[in-house]
Amino acid sequence: MHPGLKKFSSRASWLISPIALLVLWVVVADAGLFPQQLLVPPLHVLQAFEELLASGELQEHLLNSLSRLALGFTIGALGGLLFGVLMALSKTVTAYCGPLFHTLRQIPSIALIPMFVLFFGIEETFKIVIVAKAAFFPVALAASEGVKAIPRSYFEVADVYRLRWPTLIREVALPAAAPPILTGLRISLTRAWVVLVAAELLAADSGLGQMIEMSRQMLRIDVVMVGVVMAGVVGFSLDFLFRLLERHLFRWKTR
Repeated sequence: MHPGLKKFSSRASWLISPIALLVLWVVVADAGLFPQQLLVPPLHVLQAFEELLASGELQEHLLNSLSRLALGFTIGALGGLLFGVLMALSKTVTAYCGPLFHTLRQIPSIALIPMFVLFFGIEETFKIVIVAKAAFFPVALAASEGVKAIPRSYFEVADVYRLRWPTLIREVALPAAAPPILTGLRISLTRAWVVLVAAELLAADSGLGQMIEMSRQMLRIDVVMVGVVMAGVVGFSLDFLFRLLERHLFRWKTR
């Protein structure tokens, strides 16, 4: 096979599974195995997508969801990063906070939605808090494990130079543990997106999840499918962009 064709085929291989799923969708919908109210043909979904774009409704819901994600993720990721580094460097923090941390991180964020609704209502605070919680624990765990994996000689040199805590964290801990921390950020971002959509499904007055839920109640399954596809595309895009960032920042590892 020609090298250029081989390179193209390897890059285009990821299209095979989406195309196969789309073909299966068309075949099953045309065969009438399920009522059209349950399994809408792809063409109807495309028409609904164009209608939502023309009215601006889709852009509004998507912008609301992404703004909540950005704010909640920033708060949760920064808090998780700081706590994870402190837990790795301080035995006191580990002794007092470690057991509680490892217990709370096992609780699914979705399970906390009813309690958070009681505390914060269904306004913006609730969505931001649930996103921050979803982002906090993966980042904190990745930061803690990453800093613990740093060779002890790094800290011995820092001790010789009598580096203070802020300088130690900024100049030694974070750069040395950057690869696992960035991976934790990528995982927490996609997880926070999933939790946000689920929260909007249950309690929200705007956002992609709320659009899906309202469309379900109105039996607009075509709009529901638009929301589902958009949720998947956004999640995939966020993960893909983070992977590109990882590859760019740590390109020296593959040389």
